[in-house]
Amino acid sequence: MSDLVRSRPSRALVIGGSIAGMLAAAAVRDHVDRVEIIEAHELPDGPEPRAGVPQARHIHFLQTGGAEAVEALLPGTVERLVTAGAHRIPETTRMLVHAPEGWYRRWRRSTHYLITATRDLIDFVVRAQILADARVGVRSRSQVTGLLGGPDQITGVRIRHQDGEEYEEFADLVVDASGRASRTPQWLAALGVTGLAEERIDSGLAYASRLYRAPLDLRDWPVIGVQADPTGPRPGNAGGILPVEGNRWHVSVMGAPGGRPTADPEDFERFAGTLRHPIVARLIERAEPLTGVSVTHSTANRRYRYERLKPWPRGLVVLGDAAAACNPLYGHGMSVAAQSALALQHTLSADGRRRDVHARAQRAIARRIDTAWALSVGQDIHFSTTVGARPTVVDHVLRRYVSRLSRTATGSFHAATALTDVLALQAPATSLLRPSVLLTALAGPLRPPLQGPPLGPPERSVLKDRDRQGPG
Repeated sequence: MSDLVRSRPSRALVIGGSIAGMLAAAAVRDHVDRVEIIEAHELPDGPEPRAGVPQARHIHFLQTGGAEAVEALLPGTVERLVTAGAHRIPETTRMLVHAPEGWYRRWRRSTHYLITATRDLIDFVVRAQILADARVGVRSRSQVTGLLGGPDQITGVRIRHQDGEEYEEFADLVVDASGRASRTPQWLAALGVTGLAEERIDSGLAYASRLYRAPLDLRDWPVIGVQADPTGPRPGNAGGILPVEGNRWHVSVMGAPGGRPTADPEDFERFAGTLRHPIVARLIERAEPLTGVSVTHSTANRRYRYERLKPWPRGLVVLGDAAAACNPLYGHGMSVAAQSALALQHTLSADGRRRDVHARAQRAIARRIDTAWALSVGQDIHFSTTVGARPTVVDHVLRRYVSRLSRTATGSFHAATALTDVLALQAPATSLLRPSVLLTALAGPLRPPLQGPPLGPPERSVLKDRDRQGPG
């Protein structure tokens, strides 16, 4: 679009003021004259909770691939986040992770990193940068109620303001970044666009999260995770501790039907003790709880196959959770949204003159979704509580292979790096089938398994203090 000679100002409308919507605005702002973000709620002025985002109360982080995409769209974001109190965690140097196959080693060489912070802080830092651009505006307390146009081209949206006023807004491009609550499938159907395929796979996992004041300075604190074993005899319990701004721990625990956490504060710490290793429970015993317990059951994997619709209506793009929402247990949501927005930007730059530019963008977004979708569904499909799909023979074979590779990764830097490349969204899941990786998995771990968590000085300090003071 940016290469066309325009006889009138061009305009993009972004549905949703989430991080996906803000990054979508960053992606399209150089290709139109004006970007308007349509947001149903009032956006906060600082790093505060935003209405309509219940998942913000749970742990969030940016994978390397996501952080790099954000940087490409909004240079300097990682530095701003760290300055505001976020933590940049080198992987696997400051990772304390218990997989079903054993404890991963903390290799001295870090190949990737995580950015950990509360969702409120991440949202604010991204939002402040994009809204500082005079070309971008926000229309708050306004809800999109439908698409304008027809099956071949979308020309705008219908909007209802909270005061009851209804009106139409026209645009050259509409981007739906409204999240899991997206109504685009229904709006397209109303325009005669049918045949949209939907996939939904739900393991039934529930989340409970709480903030704690950490008992020590968090400068060198690791990410701690106890992963679920979907093939085990007990419900798939998991949990973790992330260092966030304000010298706090963000703690989340998860469980499948038959063993879900509750909103009861006393049950939270009890539940942490049911994980496959007690490290999370032992640590939070020495920390001060700062909030109540927040619970959510919205963990289903749901994907709309927009990229398969033919013809795709010009003037429309869907990204973020509106296109595909994966189980947040695996921590890929924000990173996929960032990579999808970057794919949109690249497509507009490379193919802006093409009539099918928006269909091309939708296919590019689908490719960014593929890895996170494969990781999430490839794990969840093996829980006995999962509905929507059952594992095939191929799924079982792949599961056994990935499990062997994971066991190898507990004692092989090469295997650990191959897995982290994929988890960090810097390589497709198919990269795990490269000959060099297959041979590494076949050879097995080069070092004996760890008999316990590879604790660093900060964790030892907290646990020693706990043991010296005794329980309670």
